[in-house]
Amino acid sequence: MQSDAIKAVLAQLKSGAIEVDTAMEKLKNLPFEDLEYAKVDHHRGLRNGYPEVILGQGKSKEHIKGIVEAMLPHNTNILITRVEPEVHAYLAQHFDDLQYEETARIIVVHRRQIQFTEHQILVVSAGTADIAVAEEAAVTAETLGNNVARLYDVGVAGIHRLLLNREAMNQASVLIVVAGMEGALASVVGGLVDKPVIAVPTSVGYGASFGGLSALLTMLNSCASGVGVVNIDNGFGAAFLASTINRQIELAAKGGDSR
Repeated sequence: MQSDAIKAVLAQLKSGAIEVDTAMEKLKNLPFEDLEYAKVDHHRGLRNGYPEVILGQGKSKEHIKGIVEAMLPHNTNILITRVEPEVHAYLAQHFDDLQYEETARIIVVHRRQIQFTEHQILVVSAGTADIAVAEEAAVTAETLGNNVARLYDVGVAGIHRLLLNREAMNQASVLIVVAGMEGALASVVGGLVDKPVIAVPTSVGYGASFGGLSALLTMLNSCASGVGVVNIDNGFGAAFLASTINRQIELAAKGGDSR
């Protein structure tokens, strides 16, 4: 974490191991590092609790490589989303410790051991076609340090599949519900549990689903209480929000200060 890096520099300065000018040199890149094509925010972890995440979509493979190289010295786990196989193949030539989750289209560069929460996030998908977005959410949440469970292909067209998994839903502290087509699953789950439900509309569906807009509107108009909605196909955003909620639940359970 960036706080560890700052403490290390201050300790070296206090002990006399380094001079003031050297300390300044070490600290100057900690807020952000200007690569011209990207300003890498090294203080994101201090402000938000999690390091900056790289959106791979729309970036050249060379730019992604440069951002990863800038983040590596800070000893944080690096998460890269929306990564196609050919980009992964390129990055794998330059970095040894990449883990590629092809379904989720996510690369994780492991630099620190992940400490997992006791409280659980459950990722629920309506159909098999929604699993790519569901896995983006699940892998992101795991990388952020959450205990994650999965419950897939339990949409409303066969609602008995969902109802047979009531125990799994009740065990979770936060639920992420991923659904395309008409997007009704989030409302159904919201009506069954007393936990926060984060709904993710997907672009899966026929013409009148309008690329996920139908599911988005259904979720926004949910009559079930406690359902929040993120953007279409935004598994990452759902996971980040769920992780933030789960972290507060974990701190409260342990009697910690969330500030």
